Amino acid sequence: MGPTCTRSCAFCQVDKGHAPMTLDPQEPQKVAESVKLLGLSYVVLTSVARDDLEDGGANWFVKTMTAIRNLNPQTQIEILTPDFWGGQGGKKSQKERIATVVEAKPACYNHNIETVQRLQAPVRRGAKYERSLDVLRWVKEIDSTIPTKSGLMLGHGETEAEIIKTLKDLRRVRCDRITLGQYMRPSLDHIPVQKYWTPEEFEKLGNIARSLGFSHVRSGPLVRSSYHAGEES
Repeated sequence: MGPTCTRSCAFCQVDKGHAPMTLDPQEPQKVAESVKLLGLSYVVLTSVARDDLEDGGANWFVKTMTAIRNLNPQTQIEILTPDFWGGQGGKKSQKERIATVVEAKPACYNHNIETVQRLQAPVRRGAKYERSLDVLRWVKEIDSTIPTKSGLMLGHGETEAEIIKTLKDLRRVRCDRITLGQYMRPSLDHIPVQKYWTPEEFEKLGNIARSLGFSHVRSGPLVRSSYHAGEES
């Protein structure tokens, strides 16, 4: 949905802006053709946040998923979405927008909570902890058969106890899969790293996540949202 995000998260290097931006009408087909050209059997489809769109971009996800399936019927599609909370003059609620995407039957629905509750405001400007939990909760309410997934970046100053609380909160909304990785500052203009967690600490946290009931856990310094995603299908 373009190169510019309407949010201004302190960790992210994507360009930011709020002026309405025209969608490329050929983008769904271009993505589908790219998937075919690369011979991909599993795709993670993500986007910038588009609060300037009436539905936050929910239908654009569906159009792109449909285009991929038309050209690549065997390809599984995991989606990593924004929270769909914004939207200028939109008539549908946040839950209804999420339902639009869920009804397209992704192989996995991923929405990253990114950090612990205490650090949401400085790290995720424009997003909220409970709002992200709601996204994952609603996916399961709408279709309990779809696996849900979330991710945390470590290194913003969170404590181990706060991480464990976040993992428990995610399990409370029946989140199935989790990724834990180290935050790396993309430039001096972004929020500084407060701590580099060790591989041993990541292993410990991964074991805690498994003990809480996550079915798929990826925990390590280089882990990102799509790390080995196809292996979970």
